[in-house]
Amino acid sequence: MIPVKVRDVVLDSVQNPLLLLVDLNETIVLPIGIGFWEAQAIVLKLHGHLPPRPMTHDLIKSLCHELGAKVVKIVVNDIKDNTFYAEIYLTAADRELVIDARPSDAVALALTVGCPIYLTDKVAAYTISLQELADQSSESSGDPHEGGPLLH
Repeated sequence: MIPVKVRDVVLDSVQNPLLLLVDLNETIVLPIGIGFWEAQAIVLKLHGHLPPRPMTHDLIKSLCHELGAKVVKIVVNDIKDNTFYAEIYLTAADRELVIDARPSDAVALALTVGCPIYLTDKVAAYTISLQELADQSSESSGDPHEGGPLLH
């Protein structure tokens, strides 16, 4: 498995949010299309903004704490029909639990609890270099900076 981190959330050429997961050396990137509200939640976490009321990911963190469970890691583990899949690994009462999740929700939870994020080798096959991403952005929009970071 390849450890990754959230680099940013940006808008693609048709203004859809893309979650950018990069390896720790920032040489490869996995762009994942996500919904607007999920993108907003991730951007808020990235910038340390605290909403006035708990978001879903904050609620899950609180539930885990109260139930004695711990989120251990997030794994973006599969792609089917152009849709990425993720799993949330938890420990509770000496058991390991694996929960299916959308990558956007799993990543927002990882940012909330501070756990690592990984890609399986199968998913890593869909990564591209950061240079390829920049080239694709400039080809599709004429301006590599058009669209820019979401909600910045």
